[in-house]
Amino acid sequence: MRVRTLRPVPALGVVMAGILMASACTTGSDAPQDTARAQASTSAKTAAVPLTRAQLRALAFKDGEVAGAHEYGNPVKDPVPEQERRSFPPVSDPACQTMLDIRGADNAATVVLQTFNWKGDIWGGTSTLAAYEDGKAHQAFAQLTKALGACHSYEGTGWVGPFTATLTMEDAPAVGDEAVRFHETIPMGPEQPGDRNEQFTIVRAGNTIATFQKLNVGGTASFPTDLVTRQVQRLQQAQRP
Repeated sequence: MRVRTLRPVPALGVVMAGILMASACTTGSDAPQDTARAQASTSAKTAAVPLTRAQLRALAFKDGEVAGAHEYGNPVKDPVPEQERRSFPPVSDPACQTMLDIRGADNAATVVLQTFNWKGDIWGGTSTLAAYEDGKAHQAFAQLTKALGACHSYEGTGWVGPFTATLTMEDAPAVGDEAVRFHETIPMGPEQPGDRNEQFTIVRAGNTIATFQKLNVGGTASFPTDLVTRQVQRLQQAQRP
C-alpha cells in the first residue's frame, strides 16, 4: 500500500516573531502587541471551499476522451438520493465497514459518479469524484488507510443476498497526495462459476478523493492507469490558487 504525505514547511515566522519581540522590549513601545496582531492576521488560514457539483462534473471525462469507449459513452450522474437508496445492515467487521463508508464517499460534501463502458467489456467500471470540506479528505484518507490495515475479509448482505468478501492489497499508483489499491474477491457460488473480482484504486488529491472501480467475473479486473492519472491531475489543477 502506497501512502504519500507532504512535508511541513519550517515555521520561519516563529523565529522572526521572537526577534521583533526582543527588539520591542528594548524600546518600550507597543510593538509587541502590534506584531502579535499582524502575525495573527497573516497566519490565519482561509478554509478552502469544496469543489461544487458543477465543477466535478466538468472535470469528469467527456465523449471522445476515453479510448475504446462504447458509442453510448461514459455518463456522469449524481448519486441516488439517500432517502431512495436501499439500505443494508453493517458488515461483520467494523474496520471493513469504515472502508466501505469512505469508499462510498458517505461523508463528502459533494459527489458525482461516472460510468465507463468499453467495447468488448460487459463489466465496465466506475469512478466516484468526492469533494470534502477543508482538511476532511485528509482525515478520511487517514481513516481509510488504518481500516485497510485491519480489514482482510468480511461478511455482508447485498442485492443478491449474503456474501463473503476477501481483500488483497496491491501497490498503488504514484498519483495524487495519497493512494491505495486493492482487490475485493467474492465467490459467486455453483450457479455462476468464477469469482466476482473488483479492483479499487482510491486517491486523495487535496480536498478531493477519487475512487476508481473495475469489475470482472471469472477474470482479472484492472482500471486503466492512464485514466486514473489524468483524472487526478484534473482534480489537482482545479484546486490550485
